[in-house]
Amino acid sequence: MSDRRRPFRHLIEWAFVTAACLLFAVSPAGALDANAPADTHVVTDSAGRTVAVPNRIARVQAAGPPATVLLHTLAPEKLIGWVRKPSPTELEFLNPKVRELPEIGRLTGRGDTANLEVVIKAKPDLIIDFGTVNPTYVSLADRVQAQTGIPYLLIDGRLASTVASMKLVGSILGVDTRANALADKAAAIMGEAEQAVAAVPEAQRPRVYLARQANGLQTGNRGSINTEIIERAGGINVATGGREGGGLFNVSPEQVIAWNPDTVITVDANFFASVHSTPAWSDIAAVKNNRVFLSPDLPYGWIDEPPSLNRLLGLQWLLRLFYPQRFNGDIRALARDFYTQFYQVELSDAQLDRLLAGTKGRN
Repeated sequence: MSDRRRPFRHLIEWAFVTAACLLFAVSPAGALDANAPADTHVVTDSAGRTVAVPNRIARVQAAGPPATVLLHTLAPEKLIGWVRKPSPTELEFLNPKVRELPEIGRLTGRGDTANLEVVIKAKPDLIIDFGTVNPTYVSLADRVQAQTGIPYLLIDGRLASTVASMKLVGSILGVDTRANALADKAAAIMGEAEQAVAAVPEAQRPRVYLARQANGLQTGNRGSINTEIIERAGGINVATGGREGGGLFNVSPEQVIAWNPDTVITVDANFFASVHSTPAWSDIAAVKNNRVFLSPDLPYGWIDEPPSLNRLLGLQWLLRLFYPQRFNGDIRALARDFYTQFYQVELSDAQLDRLLAGTKGRN
């Protein structure tokens, strides 16, 4: 569509969602008004918003990728579509119940693509966002709810809140039994990590660099959501200097050399394939000692991409990678069990081989 036609399209969309707002009788503050149907109940989400949601929820839209993982895990039969259609390679690692779902687009994050008219036509009973809870996302939730008449919940996606968030969503969607069982498993995984890391002096913890993109020169700032899983597993993230409280930032080869990490975790297969033949990386301790590892990414990454329940398996992997003398349990068996329990997919040996190809470093 040309730039000259966009204002007209926006006017049409504004009229459409305004009419929907009047139809659903939603207040500007984003909460359903006193005339909401009797077959609803009020839920307080992670932002403290009180939202009236249906007593029976059959169709749920994920606002972004982290919420997609959450819904695919807890209630795949209720997920109505993808924020991005999975690739054929990803689809084979997904629950068969969701493989044929359409692409709807995303409401949150970079590259938001969901058109509110499309959202309304999809007729979800509920929209869920799982991730950062701050005024920006609160404002978005209130606006979308007001314009569509569809209840919209913000759920805390921090790793520390995972167990409580899983149980909350399970109770809202009516899948308490499954959600509570998986939340207990999540609690056990995080408890294992907390206990192990507490017993390791800081001087004995690995100094880790997260390498992103094909050149490895994008990383996550210490304390960011992108590196949270590495730090919770006891790794000392060497990357500092990005925007305070920010996530990803770019660095120079000289900066990585100065940090001289003893372990590199990458989420980019091209970087993993080329790092040992790249002169700029040759003197870094992790490269010299073959301590560069590729995170699995099917159907979701184990480090972030997106930062959701998928990180629980990443935590199990990193603990055994960082402290092999302290942990039993082959990552192959752990991965098979996790995919069965959380994604309801039975992996073949060939699929496991592909999934775990880079987890032991360079062959």
